[in-house]
Amino acid sequence: MSRSLRHGALAATALVFSIATLSACGAGKDAQTLEVRPDNAATSSGDIKIQNANVVTQPEREAKGPAVVTATLFNGGTKAETLDAVTLAGGSGSVTLHPAKGSGPLVVPAGGTVILGGRGNAAAVIENGSEATQNGNVQTLVFKFSRTGDIALGATVVPAAGYFKDFGPSTQPEPPKNPEKSKKSPEATPSGSASETAGATTGSEAEGGTTTPSDAASDSQQPG
Repeated sequence: MSRSLRHGALAATALVFSIATLSACGAGKDAQTLEVRPDNAATSSGDIKIQNANVVTQPEREAKGPAVVTATLFNGGTKAETLDAVTLAGGSGSVTLHPAKGSGPLVVPAGGTVILGGRGNAAAVIENGSEATQNGNVQTLVFKFSRTGDIALGATVVPAAGYFKDFGPSTQPEPPKNPEKSKKSPEATPSGSASETAGATTGSEAEGGTTTPSDAASDSQQPG
């Protein structure tokens, strides 16, 4: 190999190494952050944009109870939109909408934002969440808006733990009551009657100040 070719190969190797090094340095902490960042669904249609969509279930795997839909709704239009409903594809569960305050329709104001899930925010509750969804699956959600119409996207189903611990269902299932504590001890009444019976047969005093067992014993000693 000639000297010029040898120098060219060395230069190319150095260039590749420097690019790889700069790429790693440029990623920095963001590269590690991307590895743990939740995979949230996002989509848009017309003036409406939906981001950070997930279905959050109970924190315990075997727990029964509701689940919730979490998402951020953006309205880039000049007129307010109403979120009329959220449905699960396949009709596997019913979703009840609750505004952040009071009652009535869930309105996304013009140029404004509505957050579903989390303390103090609007809520979309899947009543039979443990039956309708399963952790790790991708659940197709359909958001029905008054003007834009239906917007569908796939949302990951996750438990209310870790990153999502503050976005889970506000209604947690109550632990089963202990049947032993909920009922009175059955031994209380029998033990009382048993002691009374024992007292009557072994040591109760008869009228006249003599005890029944003593009289019985004296009678047994008399010849027939």
